[in-house]
Formats: sequence, C-alpha cells, structure tokens
Amino acid sequence: MIGIAIIGTGDIAGYHIEAYLGLGDRCAIRAVVDILPEKARQKADKYNLDCEAVADYHDLLHRPDIQLVSICLPPALHCDVTVDFLLAGKHVLCEKPMAPTLDECDRMLAAQEQGRAKLSIVAQNRFKPDIMRTKLLLDTGALGTLLVAQASSLWWRGSKYYDLWWRGTWEKEGGGCTFIHAVHHIDLLLWLMGEVREVRAIVGNSNHGNSEVEDVSITTVQFKSGAVGTLIASLLHHGEEQRFIIDGVNGSIEIPHKISVSRQMDNGYPEADEPKRLELEALFAGLPQPAHAEHRGQIDDMVSAIEHGTDPLVGGEDGRRTIEFISAVYQSAFTGVPVSLPMTQKDSFYTKEGIMTIATRFHHKTASIASYADSGISVGGTL
Repeated sequence: MIGIAIIGTGDIAGYHIEAYLGLGDRCAIRAVVDILPEKARQKADKYNLDCEAVADYHDLLHRPDIQLVSICLPPALHCDVTVDFLLAGKHVLCEKPMAPTLDECDRMLAAQEQGRAKLSIVAQNRFKPDIMRTKLLLDTGALGTLLVAQASSLWWRGSKYYDLWWRGTWEKEGGGCTFIHAVHHIDLLLWLMGEVREVRAIVGNSNHGNSEVEDVSITTVQFKSGAVGTLIASLLHHGEEQRFIIDGVNGSIEIPHKISVSRQMDNGYPEADEPKRLELEALFAGLPQPAHAEHRGQIDDMVSAIEHGTDPLVGGEDGRRTIEFISAVYQSAFTGVPVSLPMTQKDSFYTKEGIMTIATRFHHKTASIASYADSGISVGGTL
C-alpha cells in the first residue's frame, strides 16, 4: 500500500482526495498539510480520513510511511516544496501549472534526477476518454498529415476571483488566463500536435481591474512538422466553452468529439464523404479508453507507475514543455517579436527576475483576502 500526503487543502485538494479514495486499498492518505492546521483538519474530517493534520510539510520529508505526495498549492509555491520532497526520495504529483518559470521547472527536474523519484504534473484532461482516443487516432496516421490546429480556452471569471491573496500578480500567481487556465489546452495542443518551432502572441486585460495579469491572449503557432495553429485564451466568455479543431489531409477531428470528412466536387467545392467519415468513427470507437477518467485517471496512472517501476504518462518534461510555451507567449507579447523554441537561459522570460522586469502590470491589485468559503470549483469545462 502506498502512503499519501496531500500538501495544501484548498478546493483542488478534494479532487485528489476523492481520486485516491477511489483506488481502494492500493493507497492510504496518511497526512494532509496546510499552514492553517484547522483548515487541514476540516478537509480530513470532510472526507472521513483517518490521518494527521499537519501545519509544516517539512515534518513529512523523512516519514517512511509516506511514498507519494500531491502538491495542491498556489503555483509560486510548487517549486520549493516539490524539490524538497523529490530530494527526500518521495514521488510527487504536482498540480498544474508546473511552476511560473523555466528556471524553476529545471530545478524540479534536477531534483527528480538527484532524488531518483518520479515526478508527474497534473494534466487530467489527457485522461478523458474521447481525448485519449483522439490522441490514439492521430497516432494511427488515419487523418494523414496534420495541417492546422485551433485551440479555444474560453472561460468566465468575475471580479471577486482575483480577490484571493495569491491571484492576479506576476509574483505570486505567475500569469493570467494563459498560465492558469489555458495550461490544460496548451498541454493537449503539444501532446496532440508535437513540437513547436515559433510562437507569436498578444495579451491584454480587458475586464479585471484587480489583476496585474492578462485576462485574454491570442497566440499563433508554427509547429516543427510544418502545421500551424492558434490558441485563444480568455476569462471573458460567458459560455465557458473549450474546443479543439485539428485538420488533416484526410479529415478533421474536434474536441468535444466530432469527425468530418469532405471530398471535392468537379468545381473544387466540398461535399460530405459519409463512408470515409463512418470509417474514421468506427476506428475511433474501437480505440481503448483509460480505466479511470480525469484526476482519478492520472492518479491511477501515477500509482501504477510506482507499483510497477514505470514512467507516468505525464512526466516532468511534459510539464516543462507547457511552461516553455507559456513563457514564449509572454516573451513574444511583451517584447513584440516572435520567439523561437527551444528557449534557453539566455531568454529574458527564463527567470522570474526577467518576467518581473519586463511584464506589463495591467492594473494594481488592491483587494486581497486570505481565503474563500469552501464553495467549490469546476475543473472540467466543456472538453
């Protein structure tokens, strides 16, 4: 049985706790940690956990009964806590985004190697059945050469969203909708389409006056394969719709799921090719699905990796790749020039110091509260 500790007891911690509990006797939650110990105790009691409520995570670093920790802290705290546990030989599942900067990501990867422990970054959307099967379909080559990808990460957040103490600043949150919300879709974009050659972007803040960071961004992408793409991220869309469209030579696939195939008429205009569409749908329907979905799917994958000595589906390098893309978006937006990947230590947005020096502060954060009531959050969207 694998011993688990939950570090941070905000809303997202509940998804981790429920996922671990859903795996039965393969693991046991032995500690929950929060700088407010009463908050940790309340979270443990809510889920009827027979475990300790701890105020200082350092007390767990050398506990032999804990093998895996879930990091459910604000992004700016991910690096130091993850590094400490990895160096202590503990496996780590860290919530997204991996860290605000590439510099921190590289510190985490170095600690993983030194501590000889596993590191996985949360990307729970990969474990949704239709998204997993979309990836497998693309891997078959059935759509032919991939040409264009469109990713829409459209959300809505009210002004109170940025009242929380760590949100809405470059120093404590690390970025806006591109970093916190579109991180899901950027991970999928890179997973589905492959490596990126160049990024061009613009960002802005249109309707969140208590936030230094952006609430909208538009990015164009050139992939190394020759395909091109766009990413739109926003906290301004009242419908909160997320969508992918991937066009290949032989057809198009969308998330939420839809497959389209056209053939040309004598004048070059399209008509639906229903037989070929049905062939692709049959292939898609026959592809395997994950045993568990979303957070439970990823936590099952991480627990299995520990049990069998394998690598998790989403590793530290995957998390870093997403942060590299986001760093390129910000660097392009704030310098006005395209950014070529891979980024290096010479790039201004590799470090926190570079970001703090160059990034535009759209507004001054004035309202700040310690925490919200436990009113819940949503993590799935419409994908």
